[in-house]
Amino acid sequence: MNDLLLITPPFTQLNTPYPGTAYLKGFLNTRNISSFQMDLGIEVILAIFSKNGLKGIFSQAKKEKTIDSENAERIFALREHYLHTIDGVIRFLQGKAPTFARQLCTENFLPRASRFEQLDDLDEAFGHMGMQDRAKHLATLYLEDLSDFIIECIDPYFGFSRYAERLGKSANSFDELYLNLQQKPTYIDQISLAILDQRIRQFQPKMICFSVPFPGNLYSALRCGAHIKAHFKEIKIAMGGGFPNTELRSLTDTRVFEFVDFISLDDGEKPIELLVEHVLHPIGSTRNTGRLKRTFVLDQGKVFYNNLSDEKDYRQSELGTPDYSDLFLDQYISVIEIANPMHSLWTDGRWNKLTMAHGCYWGKCTFCDISLDYIKIYEPIAANILVDRMEQLMQQTGDNGFHFVDEAAPPALMRAVALEIMKRKLTVTWWTNIRFEKSFSRDLCLLLKASGCIAVSGGLEVASDRLLKLIDKGVTVAQVAQVTRNFTEAGIMVHAYLMYGYPTQTVQETIDSLEMVRQLFESGVLQSGFWHQFAMTAHSPVGLHPEAFQVIPDKKAISFANNDIAFEDESGIDHQIFSQGLKTSLYNYMHGVGFDFPLQDWFDFEIPSPGIEAHYIADCLEAEDNFPQKQTAKMVWLGNPPEIKKTNRKRERQTFLELTFHSPSAIIDFTLEESQGRWLVAILEKLARESKLLSFAQFKESFEERGGLFERFWTAEFHADMRECGLLMV
Repeated sequence: MNDLLLITPPFTQLNTPYPGTAYLKGFLNTRNISSFQMDLGIEVILAIFSKNGLKGIFSQAKKEKTIDSENAERIFALREHYLHTIDGVIRFLQGKAPTFARQLCTENFLPRASRFEQLDDLDEAFGHMGMQDRAKHLATLYLEDLSDFIIECIDPYFGFSRYAERLGKSANSFDELYLNLQQKPTYIDQISLAILDQRIRQFQPKMICFSVPFPGNLYSALRCGAHIKAHFKEIKIAMGGGFPNTELRSLTDTRVFEFVDFISLDDGEKPIELLVEHVLHPIGSTRNTGRLKRTFVLDQGKVFYNNLSDEKDYRQSELGTPDYSDLFLDQYISVIEIANPMHSLWTDGRWNKLTMAHGCYWGKCTFCDISLDYIKIYEPIAANILVDRMEQLMQQTGDNGFHFVDEAAPPALMRAVALEIMKRKLTVTWWTNIRFEKSFSRDLCLLLKASGCIAVSGGLEVASDRLLKLIDKGVTVAQVAQVTRNFTEAGIMVHAYLMYGYPTQTVQETIDSLEMVRQLFESGVLQSGFWHQFAMTAHSPVGLHPEAFQVIPDKKAISFANNDIAFEDESGIDHQIFSQGLKTSLYNYMHGVGFDFPLQDWFDFEIPSPGIEAHYIADCLEAEDNFPQKQTAKMVWLGNPPEIKKTNRKRERQTFLELTFHSPSAIIDFTLEESQGRWLVAILEKLARESKLLSFAQFKESFEERGGLFERFWTAEFHADMRECGLLMV
């Protein structure tokens, strides 16, 4: 028996668990509160995509007589082929049968329906991928064909990373969602509820907590809540997570509490601790005061926001290490939807998820929900604590891959984490979300790469300096280009989040933004990207002050969810018409093709010619990092000791040192005056030996103590050569 059962409802990710319940379980461990966690989504997926599961799917489709399209008819006709191959495909995608890749890549092994029609284009764009990745991609298309069949014939709400998302998205009223929940459970619901029922009987929890990160998890959470209310009346139900935090802050509809008992907002640790005391201990006892924190309850027939507790939230350092135990870590499925190495990180491989800091250190972007605590309250975690947690997770999960899911990881903290990883000589792989700010110098990017960073993602948003200023992004297009160059040249992949339709954006600015993106990809400094249309949210500066951004909101009565706000742009431009052209062009650019196509070719309506010079980004990339570095920059030595050879030059009547440095990819030679060479060797030994880092000012002072003019010695060219050897200024 456990006090709590923590559940992520269907569906989030196939390749790795969403971290919400793992964060909570790690915290509950520090409070000696017993809990069990489950990712109901992956359990449902594994039940469906198995031989027995597909038999049920095909039987149900035949029973309901819903096989109408040519594509569905083909899949049904090939059902024996699907039943024969499905278990092997899943085992391969779980990493349990790597040799199966050869079968999967065989021309006639997998049954093929409409999703495979893009294969010829892919071959032309990419050539031949590595066999494992190609097999993953083919297996992904195979699963997507089956998903299409389920959507058409069984359940239109199905999706691998969401379920009934439309019902939860921007649902100002609870009416439609409530009506759907009154209907008989769908076939997919029945599978979910059967698994849930089994788990509840197995673990007999006193309270069940649903972590609902996205609109696509809401329907399933409430469907499960209805089942629990009907069959396990003694169990209390709580809900928290990203969706309630963002969308349910104005909740007044009492019908929601037919499915849950409590809805908590923002950081969940203190609210869930108080809920445990409230549910598990008698009313009136010293451990049950009825004073909750940021929690909606039903009180005397009305929704009441119980924020009566004056207990403070825990600091990030007090929350404990996320705990991934109980989850089926070896059964997640790695898929590759798009054969782009950067783009595939979200779906391929299992990642331990952590955050470097709570909130956003920038916290100014006008499209972002910066008024909410999860962004507004910035609190970094000390690097040593963070790396302690990394080591604990590596030991617990057996995986050394980490995805830091920050709003935007702070450069100074990234530097500190990288140094701590290297100090402990850990071998890890990690990636995170950033702002493209100028702090990411070439040297810092090299340090991050040396510590195991393989990729970053960041918001370029609208690639227009006027709009970036209006957004208050704090960057320019030129700066983004230079920062992405620094990352790319260090061997770190870069993904850009791209936006169109921001208030006051003109048609010309949309086309110019696309031209900027085209040049960034053509220059090789961007590897991946994603366009999305601007959405005005209730908690962003644009949503709070629409008149300042020349938009007219279409505000409706709120009784349930409140986030996305419909609006009219005073310019009258229909930005939606650009969607397909922007996405099609980006798809091609990510595959390394289409750079020489006129932008007009991507659209089926007339667009203006780009107003950006064809070499704009190339000119930006010619700019070097500022030199010299700040006096406070830290000197870091990543290289090996040089081979030393003493030589005499009779003409110059001087003794010189020939220093030969071996890097993993090159041999670099220097010839220096003996005194300078001896100093350099000694200072590199000091940097390698001592844990306290020298500043650039101390580095310079050490040279000058021996006499000589430092500026003549430490030129930009010599700095670049020493960087290649492994000496960084960060």
